[in-house]
Parts: sequence; C-alpha cells; structure tokens
Amino acid sequence: MTRAVIFDLDGTLIDSAPDIHAAANRLMAAHGFAGFAPEETRAFIGHGVPHFIACCLRARGAEATGDLHRQLVGEFEAGYETAVTLTKPYPGVVEALDRLAAQGIALGICTNKPVAPARAVLAHLGLEAHFPVVIGGDSCPQRKPDPLPLQTAVAGLGARRVLYVGDSEVDAETSVRAKLPFALFSEGYRKTPLADIPHHTAFSDFAALPGIAAALLT
Repeated sequence: MTRAVIFDLDGTLIDSAPDIHAAANRLMAAHGFAGFAPEETRAFIGHGVPHFIACCLRARGAEATGDLHRQLVGEFEAGYETAVTLTKPYPGVVEALDRLAAQGIALGICTNKPVAPARAVLAHLGLEAHFPVVIGGDSCPQRKPDPLPLQTAVAGLGARRVLYVGDSEVDAETSVRAKLPFALFSEGYRKTPLADIPHHTAFSDFAALPGIAAALLT
C-alpha cells in the first residue's frame, strides 16, 4: 500500500513571500501604481496568480477584471519563473523530506502556483528530485480549494494512504473536500486563527513532520 505526503508549496515548504512582494511591486510600478508593504502582498497569496493580481488592483482602486487584469496576469507570470532569489525553504524542510523518503513515503506537490514557476523554484533550491509529481495552479481545469488538483496528485503518485500538508485556509478546505487528513504548518501564510482552520494536527517545526506522517499513514 503506497503511502504519500503531498505538500502545498508557498508558505508551507518555502517562504516565497519576499520574491512575490518584489515582483508585485515591480509590476505595479511599471503601470503607475503605488507599491505594497510586504504584509499586504503576503495576504493576497494562496488562490493563484489571477486572484493575486485582482487583489493588487483592487487594493489600488483599479478594476480587478478585464483587459488590465489580463495584461498584468500575463506580465506577472512571464517573470514568475525567475522570481526565486529571495525564496528559502523553511528550517528543517530538507531534513524532513529526507526522513520521509527514508520511511518509504512518496512525496508530491499540489500548489496554486503555476506549475512552471513551481518547478523552477524547486530546481533553484535543489528540491526537485524529491517530487516526482508536481501539480500547479494551471495543471487542472480548477484550482484549490477544488479537490481535483489534490486528487490528481494522489493519482499521479499511485497512493492509497495520503497526508496533505499546507499552511492556509485554502489548503484545509481542499483536504476536507478531498476527504484526506490535513497537517497544518502554523508558520506560513494563514490569515485566521489556528483553531478556526480544520486540521487533524498542527506543527510549527518540520522536525515533527516525519512522526506525524508515520502516525497518520499507518
């Protein structure tokens, strides 16, 4: 029986908020809009690029749909694959991935980040070999919290027992809708209190994750 742990990416395995913030401010400045503080763009992360850009435009009093939105989405995505220089894995991530693999647990990614930038940042950080399956926000007709992307990752790994690991309300809802156990990383980009997010367990230190996976995947 194949066991697997599937991860969200931004705010879960990696702290990419600084790169996303810098890319958003460059884009907004190019179109004559004021930039954002880091905490503002961090609050926009989680639902994919179109939602992120809509939040940026809405916050500056601009129309969040239509031609300008489509143009900015395209420009942001064009530069997204190289927006990696400020991104780092959270402490303990690499060691946790190695321990999970040593336990015979398959690993995958299910993120709302477009798949090409997701693969690019994994490659930049030397993490790509851990993940034979990477499902991005443009890999399926729907994005999370629709369960289809997570179900697609499960099918790609051929897994029977699966734990999903994420940091946000979107990830929690995705797990609920996919009927999979959810481990919540408490140090990511969530916007609401921990107690208000459905989860089977929560952790703040990746050193705890291999033990959590072993317990939940028995």
